[in-house]
Amino acid sequence: MARIFVAVDLPEEFRDEVRGIQSRFSGLKLKLVDPELVHVTMKFIGEVKDPMVSEVAEALGEVECKPFDAFIGGVGVFPNPKAPRVVWLGAEGNFEVLHDEVESCLSKFRFKKDRKKFTAHATLARIKFMPSGQREEFLELLDELSDIEIGNMVVDRISLKKSTLTPQGPIYETLHEVMLK
Repeated sequence: MARIFVAVDLPEEFRDEVRGIQSRFSGLKLKLVDPELVHVTMKFIGEVKDPMVSEVAEALGEVECKPFDAFIGGVGVFPNPKAPRVVWLGAEGNFEVLHDEVESCLSKFRFKKDRKKFTAHATLARIKFMPSGQREEFLELLDELSDIEIGNMVVDRISLKKSTLTPQGPIYETLHEVMLK
């Protein structure tokens, strides 16, 4: 079995910016995502049998979405600031079109659809519990970082990735890349 997902990787030159933003949260009770692993998820698929991985990779080759310019910036949270669970970096561009194309090309597999409306973002940290004494500092930081600009990038490919969960955090392996056309 393989735990897989489809993603858009952030450019290498954004890693230091991501690290810098994450360092601003250092005193708070968050589980930070390794900056090398921060990406925009197009579709989380989950556990599939190994032979299906190549079928999924082949189906992704049918994605019809032209490369597009994207802007990465602005920090926010899901589901809301009063009960934050995920701290994210915003992603603006043609991500919704790309997401819909990925969903369409993978529809024959009948993978579970996302329950929530797709919102392009890159997860920076997860929050299981935030002590009430940290909430005010956290909300101030969110406000300060709400319009931070990381930069522009060209989205010209998607990656099929395998995620192996370990006690030290996930390990991602790119199994297949599809160039947008």
